[in-house]
This record gives sequence, C-alpha cells and structure tokens, in this order.
Amino acid sequence: MTTAVIVDAVRTPGGKRNGVLKNWHAVDLASEVLKALQARNDLDPSLIDDVIMGCVMQVSEQSLNVGRNAVLAAGWPESVPATTVDRQCGSSQQAIHFAAQGVIAGAYDVVVAGGIESMTRTPMGSSIVRELGMPFGPRMTDRYAGRGGLVNQGISAEMIADRWQLSRDDLDSYALGSHQRAATATAEGRFEQEIVPVPVRDDGGVDTEVIVTTDEGIRPDTSLDALAQLKPAFKPDGKVTAGNSSQITDGASAVLIMSEERASALGLTPRARFVAFAVAGVDPVTMLTGPIPATRAVLERAKLSLDDVDLFEINEAFASVVLAWDKEIHPDMAKVNVNGGAIALGHPLGASGGKLMATLVHELDRTGGRYGLLTMCEGGGQANATVIERLA
Repeated sequence: MTTAVIVDAVRTPGGKRNGVLKNWHAVDLASEVLKALQARNDLDPSLIDDVIMGCVMQVSEQSLNVGRNAVLAAGWPESVPATTVDRQCGSSQQAIHFAAQGVIAGAYDVVVAGGIESMTRTPMGSSIVRELGMPFGPRMTDRYAGRGGLVNQGISAEMIADRWQLSRDDLDSYALGSHQRAATATAEGRFEQEIVPVPVRDDGGVDTEVIVTTDEGIRPDTSLDALAQLKPAFKPDGKVTAGNSSQITDGASAVLIMSEERASALGLTPRARFVAFAVAGVDPVTMLTGPIPATRAVLERAKLSLDDVDLFEINEAFASVVLAWDKEIHPDMAKVNVNGGAIALGHPLGASGGKLMATLVHELDRTGGRYGLLTMCEGGGQANATVIERLA
C-alpha cells in the first residue's frame, strides 16, 4: 500500500471579522497559501495532480469552485485541476482525508488539500436564500420535531453544557486558558513556521506595506472577570457567550501531500505520515458531540491508545464541546490544544481543518512528539478525526 505523507502545511494569520484581512478577496487569500507551498518547497506546480479545497459558504466571492479559482489566481498552470468540498466546519480536514486517501489508493502522486473562508465578506448563512427555500425539507424537519426541532449551534452548545453539567465558570476558565496558551505560543514564535505573512490590503484591494504575521483575535490581557461580564449569546439564562465560543475569522490553509516515493524522488523530506482516518455522525440537534465517537473510531483504526498520542488538536467551536469530549474521552489535557485554539485564534470555517493540521505538524516537530490526533465537530452532527505520525 502506498504511504501518504505530509511534506508541508501552512496557513495565513487569522483575521478578525472586519479586521486586518477584510479587504482580501477569498480567491486571492486562498492563492497565498498555495503560492507559499510552491515557494517553500521549490515545487513545480505542474506536478500537482489535484487541489482539494474546503469551503462552507460557497456563494458570492466563494462560489463557482473557489479551489479552482485559487489555483488560477496563484499563477499555477491551467492544467492543474481543483475542486471544492463542504463538510461544514470540517471541510478542509475532509479535503485532507480525500487527498491522502487518493494517494494511498494510487490515484494521486502529488496533491494539495486546503481551505478558505472569508467570514467578513461572505458571512455565515450567506448560502441560504430563503426566497428559494430552506435547506431542511419537511421529512427531516418532522423527524426531529418531537425533540423541539432543529436548532442553531449555539443552542446545541448550551445543550451540551447542560448534559455534561458544565458551569459558566468551567466554560470561561477554559476560554481564558485558550487565550493564555495562544499568547504564550505567539510570544515564543511557535507559529512562525506555519504562518504565511500577508499584507494588509486597502479599501481598493491594493497591498499596503503593513504585513500581518500573527493572529489578530488573541486577547492576552483578558481575565475571568472580563469574561464573566459577557452576556449569554444564545439564550437569556445560558452559559455560552462570545467569550467562550470560537471567533468569526478570515483565513486560509493548505497542506502539501504526496506519496512517500514521489517526495523522495523530488528530494523533499516528509514531515509526517497518515496513520488513520475516521468520520462520525451524531444527532443533528445536539450536533457538536461528533468528536467523541470520531476519536474512539480513529484510535481503534490506528491501533493506538490515548497514552500513545503526544498531541491533540480539537477545534474549539465552543468551550463546552472540548470539555464534554474531555469528560468522555479522558485525554491528558496537558496535551490538548497546547498553543490555544479557535476561542483565541479564530475559526475560519472551511479553512480550520487545514489550519489545525498545520499547527499539529509543526508542534510535533517542535516538541519531538510522535503521534498527533486532530478532530473537530461539524454542522449537521458530524465529525472528522485524523491520526498522523511525525517522520522528520
């Protein structure tokens, strides 16, 4: 069987909504990470068999196959094909799975998996055109009517907090830790190898001399008192706030994946190999508990125990998601999101899987760890999980 390896993984800094990346068209921003992979690895892009890009809001500036448009914007040969996939928040993690599985199957030798989401310019919900109909048909709606009906993810996060008896203080304490870890990681330069610096663009879309090199959303001076002052975001007596939820963020990511043989032939050193993949489905009401069965499934497929895993990345869609996963899986939390997560660094939807993979690959390199596990919850009640093994 062909071994699929990661040669490189990069991401842009995370930009806050209406922040430093607000004037970047999604296609151009996605092209930045593609160009970075080419430059960093002295890669001839004509060798790339396919580009698979995750994106959630595939409308407006992110429509008409944003992956293909990004390839052309990067200046790559017109012969390089691309497609765009949507598994909600796990879109670019799914793109990584498809890319690696294609290599393992012998369909690809060189493939790029990535993701893009400009949440400023193409906001959440943009793909729903109410005048043309809602995405949930009557059969699906009727199926869950007895449980109070389908709800938004914020209410799901509240349900999870209640089910696992998580207090407001539990959620805020976790959120504070995310900011503290992210601030420390930034100060120590841990993200420097994965972040592709990009210039700020003015309102006319012209690059300025101001270069963005760090994530914009980190609040190093926040405190439990400050977080406690925030009002519940989804119900008046709730626990979930903007402070203990992921941030709306602009960003892009990309991962260069090859067969081990092709990497060797090109003189490139693989950073990690893919060990196992899993996807899971859960009920679409509580919706965000998918990382629990996905983690169990991917560990079983990898024939590994929790103790074998050196680093975990679980997307911090909401603090309650991570803490419920902790209560069920019981990992060593000192190994989880060691550089902070989406509560501090942001969650650019379709780009987040690639973003977290970049962090995992580089942190395994930095610490000398062997195995890393990435998982994330997804809208509609799904989750992806991936295990990689460091090689370099």
